[in-house]
Amino acid sequence: MLMKLCTWLCLKIRMQGRSDSIKTDNSSVERVEEYKCLETTLTNQNSIEEEIKRRLKPGNACYHSVQNVLSSRLLSKNLKIKKWRNVIVPVVLYGCETWSVILREECRLRVFENRVLRRIFGPKMDEVTREWRKLHDEELNDLYSSPYIVQVIKSRRMRWVGHVVHMGERRGVYWVLVRKP
Repeated sequence: MLMKLCTWLCLKIRMQGRSDSIKTDNSSVERVEEYKCLETTLTNQNSIEEEIKRRLKPGNACYHSVQNVLSSRLLSKNLKIKKWRNVIVPVVLYGCETWSVILREECRLRVFENRVLRRIFGPKMDEVTREWRKLHDEELNDLYSSPYIVQVIKSRRMRWVGHVVHMGERRGVYWVLVRKP
């Protein structure tokens, strides 16, 4: 709830142009270029690029810590996928409900996801050359039936909006959602 309010305040500040502060309910809020709220950095330009880079760093660290498990032939692919969804994805997607993801960031997230999935599913022997090669994106799409990381972000955002709508008019987050800044 606080994160949504912070996002709204950054947007409100951005919309007011060069004003150094805004007033809400008899209080004044100072204009800032960026604001860190619950481990999420919000900017007055509503750019999420740096935040996604910041979230991918611990995601990469988490991936590298379980890399041997994901490439092990002793574990089933289903168990490896559960490890991916339950250990790595939450680290990357922390606070994603506030992200306004554009195509460039979607691609960056998909590259990360495809790298992990290639580790899980392993290489494939080419039938023509009889050499091992990494899986193509289309082959990953056929093998991985769960929602992709971008779809998870969109569903979490919609779920959050549903929670806010049910909060009612007395809550500040609801006020931020339904009123025009």
